[in-house]
Amino acid sequence: MPNESFMTEKIHLLVENLFRHQAGQVTATLSRIYGLEHLELIEDSVQETLLKALQIWPIKGVPKNPGGWIYASAKNLTVDKLRRESSVVTRSPDFDNLLEMQSFAGEEKEILLDAELKDDVLKMMFVCCHPAISREAQVSLTLNILGGFSVTEIAKAFFTQDTTVAQRLVRAKRKIRDEQLSLETPKNGELQKRVESVLEVLYLLFNKGYNAHEGESLIQEELCEEAVRLLTILSDHPGGRLPEVHALLALMYLQMSRFPARLDDNGDILLLSEQNRELWDRAMIQRGFYHLDLARRADALTEYHVQAGIAACHALAPSYERTDWRTITDYYDILQSINDSPVYALNRAVALAMSEGADAGLDALEGLAHLPTMRSYYLYYATLGELFARAGRNSDAAAAYRQALQTVQTEPEKNLLKKRLVQTSQ
Repeated sequence: MPNESFMTEKIHLLVENLFRHQAGQVTATLSRIYGLEHLELIEDSVQETLLKALQIWPIKGVPKNPGGWIYASAKNLTVDKLRRESSVVTRSPDFDNLLEMQSFAGEEKEILLDAELKDDVLKMMFVCCHPAISREAQVSLTLNILGGFSVTEIAKAFFTQDTTVAQRLVRAKRKIRDEQLSLETPKNGELQKRVESVLEVLYLLFNKGYNAHEGESLIQEELCEEAVRLLTILSDHPGGRLPEVHALLALMYLQMSRFPARLDDNGDILLLSEQNRELWDRAMIQRGFYHLDLARRADALTEYHVQAGIAACHALAPSYERTDWRTITDYYDILQSINDSPVYALNRAVALAMSEGADAGLDALEGLAHLPTMRSYYLYYATLGELFARAGRNSDAAAAYRQALQTVQTEPEKNLLKKRLVQTSQ
C-alpha cells in the first residue's frame, strides 16, 4: 500500500495540474455567467476552491470527476460571495444548461461541457488581448487568467519584478471593468483584427519560452506548451480556422520537435549543426506539417507562413550540411520584404554563408554593423565569431566572441561562447 505522504504528494500534483489546465476554463465560464465586472471575485473563488481541494481530497479521496468538482465548488463559492455582497444573481439559461450537463455522467454530456468551457477560454483570450490593454499586460493577463501562472512565475519568466507584473495585472483588470468589456467572440471584421493581436501575444509567449534570455535555462517549456494549448483552442473554433493560425501552430510544433536535442547532458547548448536529429520528436514534426498543409490552403502569406517554411526545411534535412540553404536564404528575402527586421537579416547572413561560403555571410553582416540594435545583440557578435572562425580568421573570431560575452545573459549561452573562445584562441 502506498504510504500517506506519497498519496498526498500525488494529490498535490493532481491539483497543480488541474490548476494549470482548468482554472482558466472555470474562470472564463463563471465570468461569462456572472459578468467580467466580478472577474477578481471569481478568480479568488477558483483559488480558494483549489486550496480546499488540497485540504479535503487527501482525507476524503479524489472525486470521480475532479474537474467537475472544482467547477461546481467554485461556482457555489462565487454565488455565496455575490450574495454576501448583496449582488443580484440571475441564473441565465447558459448557467442552467451547464448545471444540467454536470448532473449527467454520460460521455456525450461531458464532451458538450468541455466544448462550452473551451469556447469560454477562447472568448477570455480575446478579452485578455483586447486593444484597450497594453501589449505587456496582454501577455501577463493571458498567462495569469488562462494559464494559471502566478505573479511570481510570470515575473520569473519575463525577468522582471513581481511588483511590475502585479501592477500590470491590476491596471489591465481595471481597464476590463472600466471599459465594460464583455466575454464574447468578436464579429466579422473585428474578429480578424483581434486574431492578429492574439497571434502576436501567443507568438511572443512561445518565443519567450523557446529562447529565454536570462538565467540558468535556455528553454522554458511550460511557456511554449501554454502557447500551443491556447493556439489549438483558437484553431478549433470556426472563426479561428485561418491560414495564419495554422501557420503559427506549424512553426511552434516544428520548433518544439527539437527540444530533446537542444541541450546536452550538462544543460549546455547544442547548435543545430551539433544536434542528434534522431532525438527530434517525429510526432511533433508530423503535427507541424499537418498544420502547414492547412495553412497553404488559402491565398495568404504571412511571416508565420515563411518562418514555418524555414522550420520545415530544417525538419526535412537529413543533416545540417545537406539542408536546403538556398531555399532558406530565399525565405529570408521574403521575410525581409514583409518585415525589414535586422534579426531576419542576421539569419539570412547565416543561410547565405552556408550556401555561398563564410565570406559571403561576412559581407552580409557588414551591412548590419551600424545598427544600434546589433551593437547590443550578442547573437550578432556570436554569428560574426562563427563566420570568422569558418573563414580561418581566428583572432577576429576570438574578439567577436569576447564582445558577445559582454551582452549574453543565459548560462548555457555563456558556456557555449566560452567554449568557442577557447577553440579560437588555441
